[in-house]
Amino acid sequence: MALAAEPLYVLVDTAVVGHLGRTPLAALAVGGGVLGLAGWFGVVISYGTTGRAARHYGAGARTDAVAEGVQASWLALALSAAMLVTIEVLATPIARTLAGSSEVAAAAAGWLRIAALGIPGLLLATAGNGWLRGVQDTRRPMRFILGANLLSAVLVPVLVYGAGLGLTGSAIANTLAQSVSGGLFVRALLAERVPLAPHPGLIRAQLVVARDLVLRGAAFQACFLSATAVAGRFGGATLAAHQIAFQLWNFCALILDAVAIAAQSLVGAALGAADAAGARWLARRIGLIGLVSGAAFALVLLAGAGPLPRLFSGDPQVYAQVQRAWPWFAGMQPLAGVVFALDGVLIGAGDVRYLRDLTVLAALGGFLPMVWLAYGLHLGLGGIWAGLTLFIGLRLVGMLARMRSGRWAVTGASLR
Repeated sequence: MALAAEPLYVLVDTAVVGHLGRTPLAALAVGGGVLGLAGWFGVVISYGTTGRAARHYGAGARTDAVAEGVQASWLALALSAAMLVTIEVLATPIARTLAGSSEVAAAAAGWLRIAALGIPGLLLATAGNGWLRGVQDTRRPMRFILGANLLSAVLVPVLVYGAGLGLTGSAIANTLAQSVSGGLFVRALLAERVPLAPHPGLIRAQLVVARDLVLRGAAFQACFLSATAVAGRFGGATLAAHQIAFQLWNFCALILDAVAIAAQSLVGAALGAADAAGARWLARRIGLIGLVSGAAFALVLLAGAGPLPRLFSGDPQVYAQVQRAWPWFAGMQPLAGVVFALDGVLIGAGDVRYLRDLTVLAALGGFLPMVWLAYGLHLGLGGIWAGLTLFIGLRLVGMLARMRSGRWAVTGASLR
C-alpha cells in the first residue's frame, strides 16, 4: 500500500493537469521524467537498506539494522543536495533536450524547479522506508507515505484550479508531499535513540551495494528518458499520451513491486538466519504471486482500454495515441509481475551485481535499439512501448535462469 501511494498521487496529478490542456500535460511528462531520476536514486537507497537491515534483523541484531537506516539517511541528504543544485541550475537545458517544443520546455522547466525542492524529503523517506521494512515494520511506512500523498492529492485540484496556479500548483503539491513524508520518517528514526553520527565504514559498505543498484537504475532511466525524448519528437499529443500510459504503467509496477518489497525483507531475513531452503521456497512462491497479480492487472487494463484514458484527457488526439500503447501496456503485465517479484528476491539476497548486468544488457540490447528504431521508422508510440515490452521479456528470461541456478541463495548476516 505504501508503494501505491506515490504513483496514485501522480495519477491524480496527471488527471488534474491533463484537463488543463495538451501542453501542460506534455510539460508534466518531461518534468516528471526528470524528477523520476531522483525517485530511482531513492529506490536504490531504499532497496539497498532493506536488504542489509533485514539480514541484521534476521540474525537478531535490531540495533545494527537501525544503524543502516541512520547511514542511509546521511547518504540521502548528500545525494539530494547534489541533485537539487544540478536541477535548479540546468532545468531549462534539460527540458529543452527532452521536450518537442519551446512552449512545452518552458513550462516543464518551471514545474521542475519547484518540484525539485521536494527531493530531500523524497530521499529521506526512501531511506526510512528501507530500514523500517528491514525490521519487518510495514505499518508506519504505509501511514507516513499514504498520509502525505493523500494530503497532496487533495491539494492538487485546490491549487491548480481553486487558487488558479495551474501547472505551478501541481509542483507545489508535489513538494509538500515529499517534504511531509520525509519529515515523518526522520522523526521515526530519531525515536529509536541510536547514535546519529555518520559512520564512514557503513556508508562505504552501502555504497558498494548502491553502486550496482545505481547502474541498474541508470539503465532504467536511460530507457525511460529516451522514450520521453522520442515521444516528444512525435508531437505534443504523443508526448501527452505517453505521460498517461507511463504513469499508469508506473502505478501498476509499484503495486506489483509490493510483492518485491516483501521478498526483500523475507528473503534477506531467511538468508541472515542461514535458512537457504526457506529462501528458495519463498522465491518460488513470490514468483507465482507476481504472475497471478500481473495477469489480474492485464485483465483489468484490457477491460478498461476505452474509459480509463478519458479520465486523464479529453483531447481526441491524445486518446487516439494512448490506444496505440495500450495493447503493449496491458499485455506485458503478467511478465512484469514475475520480473518485479524476482527483482525483490535477488535484491534481498544481495545478488545485485547479476541484476545490474542483466538490466544493462536488456537496455542496451533490447529497449534502446527498439525505441530509436521506432523513431527512425516512424513507428510512433506503439513502437516505443514494444521496446519496453522487449526490455521486460529479456529480463524475465535472465531472472528465471538465475533462479534455477540457485547461486543467489548465499547465507550470512552480511551482504556480499
